[in-house]
Amino acid sequence: MSTDTHPKPLHVLVAGGGVAALETMMALRALARDRVAITLLAPGGEFHYRPMAVTEPFTTARAAHISLATIAADFDARLVIGALDRVEPAEHRVVTHDGEQIGYDALVIACGTQIRPALEGAITIDDRDLGATLRGLVQDVEQGYTREIAFVVSAQALWPLSLYELALLTAQRAYDMNATVDISIVSPECAPLALFGSGISSELSKLLYVAGITFHGSSFAELVQGELTLQPSAIRLRPGRVVALPLLDGPQITGVPTDAHGFIAVSDYGVVPGLDGVYAAGDATSYPIKHGGIAAQQADVVAAAIAARAGMAIEQKPLRPVIRGMLLTGTEPRFFEAEIAGDNAFSSTVSDACPWDPPTKIAARHLGPYLADATRPAVRP
Repeated sequence: MSTDTHPKPLHVLVAGGGVAALETMMALRALARDRVAITLLAPGGEFHYRPMAVTEPFTTARAAHISLATIAADFDARLVIGALDRVEPAEHRVVTHDGEQIGYDALVIACGTQIRPALEGAITIDDRDLGATLRGLVQDVEQGYTREIAFVVSAQALWPLSLYELALLTAQRAYDMNATVDISIVSPECAPLALFGSGISSELSKLLYVAGITFHGSSFAELVQGELTLQPSAIRLRPGRVVALPLLDGPQITGVPTDAHGFIAVSDYGVVPGLDGVYAAGDATSYPIKHGGIAAQQADVVAAAIAARAGMAIEQKPLRPVIRGMLLTGTEPRFFEAEIAGDNAFSSTVSDACPWDPPTKIAARHLGPYLADATRPAVRP
């Protein structure tokens, strides 16, 4: 590490309140220490542990929420409540939806995504409040009012794990309540989570089979007046309820170049091309897999680049994503790891014991241990 004096810390503005934003803030403080002054610009006052939201329909509790004021204070960062509206790169300044102007030396855009329904007439999965969205459906299953459910993966299929978890958890709840329900999954994937390698896909296929869940692969669904038509097979289903993953759009920030869906292209080091001092991490980027662990890895790469910009002697490494995930099944969870083996293909392994420490659903270098600290009074259901 460099030990030279640094008269003025680099002002880093981190926009967002999710995994990528918090991991960036935490990694920056660990790597750059007092070489950076950090401002966290977040649209709300709490961090929602959204990967655990899939459990909300099956309990009266909500996934944990943590005060962002507490987190920011723990890492000597200033918290500003507001939503990023536009970036004025020539002035090194952002403007919030409320018109507040905030200058920066380095800006990290980690604003997540916007959702919209993929199927009109279906229940759209929204992990911001999944309990309210699906608890009624689960109660109908328990009481025998709903006997057939189709879970539909959207055409984007950016990260469909939560849909598989919801299907497995619903099947297990029906079994526990001695209720009869036919559950099917419709997906454009040729096999469940096939993109991430045969290890994960084979294990998930077995779990679906044991749970009695029918998988319709290589299929795109159309929903008209309660009838699902699967293309190209022309198979028709009439489930009592349809639950679908949403389509995702980027944050649509004025002044930042994006693709047609609003996602931000970045280099392997998280740099937004053409904008001096601007970086992006997490689901807001055009990286095709939207996953908390990947978001955290992107954040670590960005933090290293900014720490080097602040004068720290740090070796910068490009993003080399490794997917680590916990699959909730209704019984014992499964833990999997997948990494690129070549030609953008993944090689994966699955185990009953968590191979990373701490065993959190979000595998993140800094945020993971922070969330695993059960002594934190700011954590609440």
